[in-house]
Amino acid sequence: MTKGPVRLDVSVGYALPRAGLPASVSFRKWVAAALAGRILEADLAIRLVDTKEGRALNRHYRGMDYATNVLSFPAELDEGIKLPPGVRMPLLGDLVLCAPVIAREAREQDKPLAAHYAHLTVHGTLHLLGWDHGDDVEAEAMEQLERDILAGLGIDDPYRAA
Repeated sequence: MTKGPVRLDVSVGYALPRAGLPASVSFRKWVAAALAGRILEADLAIRLVDTKEGRALNRHYRGMDYATNVLSFPAELDEGIKLPPGVRMPLLGDLVLCAPVIAREAREQDKPLAAHYAHLTVHGTLHLLGWDHGDDVEAEAMEQLERDILAGLGIDDPYRAA
């Protein structure tokens, strides 16, 4: 575990109207909570998209023809690559959040919308750090970590049945 504050640069882009969506400061808080004690510096981008773009990205990168709630794209840079101006290391990667899918899930699961965004932002950020849920043991470990991070933010267990 690392100690001290996280130097964090989170760029949030809205590819759809922002009404009803969390502000960039909320996403920064949720990412910082996920990174706290795990990494000291990080640059990442978050993009909020509509169903059409979410579906296209999921189809292109995962071969799944539907919009999903969150996609994580860890940075994979070769050593010696020259970064564009303004981009600093460590470049953590990108998160894509599909706003209509997240809103639908929050309604279906009877969860506050902001809490669901917080959960999916934490979940996606942990993927950028290398966490996965490919088997039951990994899934339980990742879910417990998410519960702990969200509890620190005052957010209920996202896996508890409503």
